[in-house]
Amino acid sequence: MSDLDRLADLLGLEPHYHDIWGNRRETSAVTKRALIAAMGVPAVTDEQVADSLHAVEGRSWSRPLPPVLVAGEGQGIDLGVALPAGLDDATLVWEVTPEGGTSQGGRTAVRDLSVTDRATVDGAFYERRALGGLLPVSLPIGYHRLDLHVEAAGGVVGPSGSTTLIVAPERCVTVEEMVPAGRSWGIGLQVYSLRSEHDWGMGDFGDLAGFAEVAGRLGAGLVGLNPLHALFPADPNHIGPYSPSSRQFLNILYIDPASVPEFAGADDLRARIDAPVFQAALVAARQAELVDYPAVAALKLPLLEALHIRFRSLPDDHPRKAAYAAFRQEMGTALDRHALFDALHEHFFRQDSSQWMWRNWPATFQNPQSAEVAAFAAGHADRVDFFAWAQFEADRQLGDAAARGRSAGLAMGFYRDLAVAAHPGGGSAWADPSMLVQGANVGAPPDQFNMNGQNWGLAPLSPLGLRESAYRPFVELLRANMRHAAALRIDHVMALQHLFWIPEDGSPGAYVAYPFRDLLRIVALESRRNRCVVIGEDLGTVPEGFRPALEQAGILSYRVLYFERTADGGFKSPGEYPAGSMATVSTHDLPPFKGFWTGRDLDWRQRLGLYPDDASRDKDRWDRGVDRWRLLQALSREGLRPDSYPTEDGDQPFRVELSAAVHAYLARTPSRIVMVQSEDALADEEQPNLPGTVDQHPNWRRRLSRKLEELEADEDLRRIVAPMTGIVPR
Repeated sequence: MSDLDRLADLLGLEPHYHDIWGNRRETSAVTKRALIAAMGVPAVTDEQVADSLHAVEGRSWSRPLPPVLVAGEGQGIDLGVALPAGLDDATLVWEVTPEGGTSQGGRTAVRDLSVTDRATVDGAFYERRALGGLLPVSLPIGYHRLDLHVEAAGGVVGPSGSTTLIVAPERCVTVEEMVPAGRSWGIGLQVYSLRSEHDWGMGDFGDLAGFAEVAGRLGAGLVGLNPLHALFPADPNHIGPYSPSSRQFLNILYIDPASVPEFAGADDLRARIDAPVFQAALVAARQAELVDYPAVAALKLPLLEALHIRFRSLPDDHPRKAAYAAFRQEMGTALDRHALFDALHEHFFRQDSSQWMWRNWPATFQNPQSAEVAAFAAGHADRVDFFAWAQFEADRQLGDAAARGRSAGLAMGFYRDLAVAAHPGGGSAWADPSMLVQGANVGAPPDQFNMNGQNWGLAPLSPLGLRESAYRPFVELLRANMRHAAALRIDHVMALQHLFWIPEDGSPGAYVAYPFRDLLRIVALESRRNRCVVIGEDLGTVPEGFRPALEQAGILSYRVLYFERTADGGFKSPGEYPAGSMATVSTHDLPPFKGFWTGRDLDWRQRLGLYPDDASRDKDRWDRGVDRWRLLQALSREGLRPDSYPTEDGDQPFRVELSAAVHAYLARTPSRIVMVQSEDALADEEQPNLPGTVDQHPNWRRRLSRKLEELEADEDLRRIVAPMTGIVPR
């Protein structure tokens, strides 16, 4: 094996993969060099590869302890300490500090620790000795610390080190533990799509609170949300919820200005809103067919800035000030840097639109710890504080919406959505460049839906950075997205095991492995701590053995009606769905059921020229007709075929009773959760996002066809969700 191959293997680059057609695709040397370099490890020349290999191989011997160890609950701690040879007469002194507990430690002669491995590094001899028998085996689940040092003869202190010990449960919290019936159903929602009598041109957390109350009164146990991640306040044209600036914070355009406590009694702000010019802009945004994000931002942000000024004028002992201080302390450095990034991004982007990417900023501002950045923060403290306060208010309003939903009858609450990665030009990448890879993007290899593969333009987490940080950023990410939530959907959950990286230099992509078992256990630990069910979006190319591992960890599989097929292409019967799953008819990337039935998505593909030739278009049309027939057959087998759909061939137009029958079909599955997408509940036919398009299709801008105030009495909605109500008895 060459040095390049050995280095790639040590860093987790998979040497090959099998595509969806079973073809073996080798990872080229060019790709290996590019992806290794993207990890921050020099690999351009053979000399650099040799030096990097030497450094990586020697890393585990150059320090006594690894940065982190993840162990299963009750399984003991299998850990070794790397020491220079010849310390038999020395004493090892160790101390374990349990999370929130009292330290305990001890001393032992180095010679009494068994040697498990030996190595020579730069002419020096090292031994790895087992610590397992010394450490307490009864550590509770949580995050603990181990410190140790060596005392040689004469009291001389030798090597020292520390590590994080993470003890985790084997399984996530389950639906059965959350609700007595062991099953639940919900309504999936793109929050921005909500309309109401009082909206600001897009749905926000005020509208979400009203929607949650409606869903609770209808008998739903959950409201599923699109990613609420922070975007770029200075550029409201960047709207993709799956391409965020940060996955740890919230999109501040979801704040309802009228619900901010400082709005009460603000006569000057009410007068501003009542002014004819403002009212004209507000009415135009409210009546727009599609969300106009720049118009919404122009309405909301100046008001939020004025409300922030009112907040700052409150007495220092005001409860709102105390709550804000507690929030900032809880969020810590991550919030400080995110708010600072938003202020910097606004500063540079407004000066010059070519400085949208922070890598185009002056070099000294690309480092969050530089003196220039500190000076900017001091000189623009009010603006930085505004962005931090906006996160505080967004979090408060989301929590209030969740509470109102539960009070109205939601048995579980919200389920949130965690995007697979963040934008390389965003706050997360700037705040901690060691954690987000620069020089490669996340994507997917070619499959039957995208013959050329996909480049999602997102920055992957660094496997090296994750371990070196003891998984702290991953833990914080889970906690942030489990806030105010009863369930978390992890988009492209296969990223826990490996991700397809595509070098920015145009080289072919390859899979990069992640510490799957460690990440899975941390998900289970945070699920338990936050009492949050976890759903893994496992569509696409799924590694062998992956789904059984998720099932063992208590993570629900994500099952979409359109894809649940038998070997002959028919639709699986309800009984063939796994109990450990969440079932749904469609997703944000697929047509709602009405659009599927009428072929509306195929119309869009034809209109936008997405077909390579007429034969491909005609085949899709034919296949869709076959799928309609197969679905009617599946409904017939369950006795659910509506009388309005006779068995003979012929035109089969869409009718609401067909959608109700399809949802009754899913309600018969043993799936722990069944979701109804809001577009399906309203019999809309346009999908929120059309993959493969950017501006050609109005992605992430569509609004629901009915207002919030009309939903509860809507006959079509009630007819479509009626089959769900039998899942959980009231």
